[in-house]
Amino acid sequence: MQEVIKRYADRIRAAAAEKTTLRLRGGGSKDFYGEVPQGELLDTRDYAGIVAYEPTELVITARCGTPLAELEAALRARGQFLAFEPPHFAPGATVGGMVAAGLSGPRRQAVGAVRDFVLGVRMLDGRGDDLTFGGQVMKNVAGYDVSRPMAGSLGTLGMILEVSLKVPPLPFAEATLKLELPQDKAIEMLNHWGGKPIPISACAWAGGDLSVRLSGAASAIRAAREAIGGELMEPEQALGFWQGMREQTEVFFRTDKPLWRLSVPSATPPLALPGDELIEWGGALRWLASNADARTIREAAAQAGGHATLFRATDKSAGVFTPLAPALLNIHRRLKHSFDPAGVFNPGRMYPDL
Repeated sequence: MQEVIKRYADRIRAAAAEKTTLRLRGGGSKDFYGEVPQGELLDTRDYAGIVAYEPTELVITARCGTPLAELEAALRARGQFLAFEPPHFAPGATVGGMVAAGLSGPRRQAVGAVRDFVLGVRMLDGRGDDLTFGGQVMKNVAGYDVSRPMAGSLGTLGMILEVSLKVPPLPFAEATLKLELPQDKAIEMLNHWGGKPIPISACAWAGGDLSVRLSGAASAIRAAREAIGGELMEPEQALGFWQGMREQTEVFFRTDKPLWRLSVPSATPPLALPGDELIEWGGALRWLASNADARTIREAAAQAGGHATLFRATDKSAGVFTPLAPALLNIHRRLKHSFDPAGVFNPGRMYPDL
């Protein structure tokens, strides 16, 4: 595989010298996310495969082009998983794209985001240099703050070659409860339960129905069921529902309207914005399918102490991500310049001037 890395590095150096740009891409399953991809295609799928896996150490290292489904199958065979439940969105999703997009699924409220599971990264920077940050064991904390910014960077800092991830055991047991509640009451109850030792691993409210997933020891789940109440969902139905939430195949997400992703404090009351809403992550994530203008939506999120991202839309003229304050924009520019001084990688994918 070293010859593949050399080919990638040569291509990066040539782009820097010729002042051209490269569009890093694996399976393309998240091309819709962020600003429109630009630059000559550099396909990462030639560098694939699991490099190392130590189930007893709860760590796996895989190359960027490794199919995400292949990685998850290997973990499942040993009773482990990617706890942050990354969405695939298409069969071709890769490990590198998973980290670069930084998207987490329903379990994020209980376990953390993609970046919280990144132990180390090997990458090519904008000079074509092969760099390694962090490590491959959970005790090795050196480099965490250098590796983790790669999660969610959308390929703007460098080409991820390999990533080492924490992989905990699968839950002993799970159960999903369904309750009929109006939005304000659902938010109230989610925050109430969030302050108690209840093993909630996911929640979703839409159209007057609140679904709550419990994960952990059987005894803890029994106690939680008594505390929460509601109707128990059949295991197969529950599995399909949470898979649909993770991959956005549930009815709510099948919309022609622009889809917004609002991050707000969990106790924020209903935002009273036009459109359809779905709530996740204990109230902290509000999905909004709406034709309302971007300013109205972003002002409502800001007044609540949060921000809004235009997650899916055909028209992105309003900007995908909330504009950065000057001080934060300067930090982003300096970070970008440190890793990619010639501006080779994924220009404008996050912000037009980066």
